[in-house]
Amino acid sequence: MRIGEIAALVGVTSRAVRHYHHIGLLPEPARQANGYRAYTVRDAVLLARIRRLTEIGLSLDEVRDVLADDAGRELGEVLAELDADLARQEREIQERRQVLAVLLEAPLTSAGPLSPALAALLEHAPATTSPAAAKDREHLALLDAAGDEAGAAVFGALRPLAEDPGVLALYERLDELEGAGVGDPRIAPLAAELAAAVPDEVLAVIPEGVPSATGFGRVLLDDYPPAQRAVVCRVMEELAERVRRRGTS
Repeated sequence: MRIGEIAALVGVTSRAVRHYHHIGLLPEPARQANGYRAYTVRDAVLLARIRRLTEIGLSLDEVRDVLADDAGRELGEVLAELDADLARQEREIQERRQVLAVLLEAPLTSAGPLSPALAALLEHAPATTSPAAAKDREHLALLDAAGDEAGAAVFGALRPLAEDPGVLALYERLDELEGAGVGDPRIAPLAAELAAAVPDEVLAVIPEGVPSATGFGRVLLDDYPPAQRAVVCRVMEELAERVRRRGTS
């Protein structure tokens, strides 16, 4: 095989092959009488190995270390490993396509495709122009982006809360705190009512079990102005306390 043929076979460019030769990652084969490099199956296997290792995020120095460990292995063993790697990628592609098929069945919005669980939740939520409600939906979309079963369980448990018309009044009161300070007397009673409105079923399925001001909770808190952040932080603390009380009862 010539350089263009081996490059096409493995799925890289001729320039990449030359670069691997230049840095000593891919040994340069002997040239034929006509001056062209003559590549073998072993060269193709090695080049494919380099491509796959770089695709999973290894640096070229790390690839060099892996290849050094492979030195002396039988060609059949290396080919079998490459075949197993291809089978793994095939499974991963099928899994991603299955997720994509589910997303395509859900309503498409300007925010992107939603999972069926979140789409069902938002479908039953009453229409509102509340900025706080809109922010809540953005946070749910962020959780939805994780694409795991925990998020779907949370969305299902939130259904009764989303259908409660009284929640709209709580959102409106939260909106009124947008420009308020952290000492506003409305913070504590609103936080207590918001926490009380959250069903126990939601707490049972929250990832890691306890709402907190770290990780996703920190991202959520940072999205609010001071007074609203104080409300949400109090809600998190109250929900965490409810979880602890249930765990000790």
